[in-house]
Amino acid sequence: MSHEQYIKKDGEFEYLEKGEGHTIVILHGLFGALSNFADVIDTFSEKYRVIVPLMPLYEMPLLKTSVGSMAKFIQKFLKHKNLSNVTLLGNSLGGHIALVCALEMPERVHSMVLTGSSGLYENALGGSFPRREDKEYLREKIAVTFYDPAVATDEVVDAVFDIINDRTKLIRILALAKSAIRHNMAKDLENFKMPACLIWGKNDVVTPPEVAEEFHAKLPDSELHWIYKCGHAAMMEHPMEFNKLLDDWLSRHTN
Repeated sequence: MSHEQYIKKDGEFEYLEKGEGHTIVILHGLFGALSNFADVIDTFSEKYRVIVPLMPLYEMPLLKTSVGSMAKFIQKFLKHKNLSNVTLLGNSLGGHIALVCALEMPERVHSMVLTGSSGLYENALGGSFPRREDKEYLREKIAVTFYDPAVATDEVVDAVFDIINDRTKLIRILALAKSAIRHNMAKDLENFKMPACLIWGKNDVVTPPEVAEEFHAKLPDSELHWIYKCGHAAMMEHPMEFNKLLDDWLSRHTN
């Protein structure tokens, strides 16, 4: 089902909003915003208010294209919408941005859900694309991020192909990837007071299992849940299992 009809424009912000109840703000990663979270949006908007701000990954001046500037953008969005008591849910770069926002605006953040989050250590698969016009090479590169290569569908490959073959987008992707590696949050984790749920693919090669274990050890109030036979994007690869774990955790923490 397409989610385009739920997208609203408000000043400099574009965002999807669907459902009512406790607010879950979804922060997407470098590739794919709505499609990656389709099942999460459909399932949780039945009993929660789900908001997905579209981040200006490719619109900011290159020198301002960083984890910090994306976090500032999201903080501005939370203020603009007057959102508080929210659960921030982020995958990959989105998880990293959730961490920065929660650290800098704890009064607005009720809890965090991190899946395949950067912020400690990641293998930068986006380090370079020497054969970016070769779709089969690209398919193999993308497939590594999943346990099951079949998840790298034509639709997924085409979306990434279009992004990295646009030079202005590619240099911003690389800038964000480098910024994420430089912006290490290990020393900040002990300062988080809100509950955190970690849902991690046991076969994640981008942010490997030991990253999840370090987040779990250093965040004062966290739970770690593994999904087996699963790579870097659990909500795409095992949506039913991801949703069940998330639903159970939210029902225990938001009532």
